[in-house]
Amino acid sequence: MKKFGKLIKYIAAALILLLTCATFAALSACAEENTQYLRIHIRANSNSREDQDVKYAVKDAVVEYLTPQLEEANTMSQALDIVQKNLPALNELCSSVLLSEGFSYGANARTCREQFPARTYGSLTLSDGVYDALIIDLGNGSGDNWWCVVFPPLCFVSAEDGDFAYKSLIAELWRKYFCL
Repeated sequence: MKKFGKLIKYIAAALILLLTCATFAALSACAEENTQYLRIHIRANSNSREDQDVKYAVKDAVVEYLTPQLEEANTMSQALDIVQKNLPALNELCSSVLLSEGFSYGANARTCREQFPARTYGSLTLSDGVYDALIIDLGNGSGDNWWCVVFPPLCFVSAEDGDFAYKSLIAELWRKYFCL
C-alpha cells in the first residue's frame, strides 16, 4: 500500500510540473503573439455617409501606397520602420485624397501601441490586446473605423473565394481564459 501511495504522489507531482510548464509556455506564446503583427486603424471624421465613404477611399490609397513599400519587410520590426519613415508621405497622401474628394479637414497618421479587439482575418484570429499600429485619424477621428493588419500583409493581398479555415476550440478557449 505504501508503494501505491508513493506512486500516486509521483504521478501528482509530475502532473503539477507538466501543467506548470504548459501554463508558462502558453503565457509566453500569448505575450509574443502581439509583437508579431503591425495593425492599421483608420478612423473616419464622423459617421456621416460622406465621411464613411471617404474613409474607404483613404484606405484604398494607403493600401496601394504601402503594398510596394512593404514588399521587402521580413519582420514586424522592419515593417514598422518602413511605415514610420513613410509617415510624412502617408499624411500627405491622406490629406490629398480628402482634398480631392472635397473635404476641408486633414489627416493625422502616426504609429503607436493601441488596444484592438479580437478579430479574424481569413484563417487567422488575432486575440484582443495591445498591438503596434499605424493610426490614421481623418478630421477629428470620431466616426466608425476600419482596421486590419499591415504586417504580415493580411489586408494588402486579395482574398480568394472559397477559403476556409479549421479552428481549434481548445486553442481559442486557452487564449480567451489564459492569455491575459
